[in-house]
Amino acid sequence: MAAPLKMLTASVIAQANPKLTGSIIFLHGSGDTGFGVREWVSDILNDTFAFSHIRVVFPTAPPREYRPMLGAVTTVWFDREKISNTVPDDPQSIRESSTLLTQLIESEVKTGIPKHRIILGGFSMGGSMAMHLAYGSHPDVAGVFALSSFLSKASAVYGSAAQNNVNPPLFQAHGLSDPLVLFDWGKETNDQMQKLGVENVLHTFPRLAHAMSAKELKLLKSWILSKLPDE
Repeated sequence: MAAPLKMLTASVIAQANPKLTGSIIFLHGSGDTGFGVREWVSDILNDTFAFSHIRVVFPTAPPREYRPMLGAVTTVWFDREKISNTVPDDPQSIRESSTLLTQLIESEVKTGIPKHRIILGGFSMGGSMAMHLAYGSHPDVAGVFALSSFLSKASAVYGSAAQNNVNPPLFQAHGLSDPLVLFDWGKETNDQMQKLGVENVLHTFPRLAHAMSAKELKLLKSWILSKLPDE
């Protein structure tokens, strides 16, 4: 039986600007936390992942049993049999996290941020969850980013994107030396989304393993500003 789900906690980069006009929800990878990925990004950049007009929210997934870790309880957005693009989605755990993250999106909207000024994204499993969340439930967000992430070959995301009247643009980045989430899996995801008409870009990094880099994050920040310019 899965561990009981709890409410999300979040680490937020606070801004002095009282007139915030956009939000980013940045989802961590498996076993990490919102605070952990926030600190990791800051260490890579030697600076905070901050914008003068955008709030950045780093939520933490509720702990649950995770089969790739032999059923150990850890902070993951969804369960799966193993880490492979041939393994089907786990609809129940994805749906449970989507419900919690939708509440977070709604809380941002209540602060005055329109949904079309919200970007969803993340690293590894966080990027995969962001794609499920955006294309499955919130296609009216401003954009999606997926860093070292992939979708399974039969992912429900593809069916959702095919049925949506409009889909948000997708930013992908992947290390060519990634031993955990193979680059080919990310490339296949990119190719499939492109076939569905999703505006997307895939940046590659030859010597990058399963990690983020300063160059990658700087490209991401530029892309975010192109989708959420200051108003």
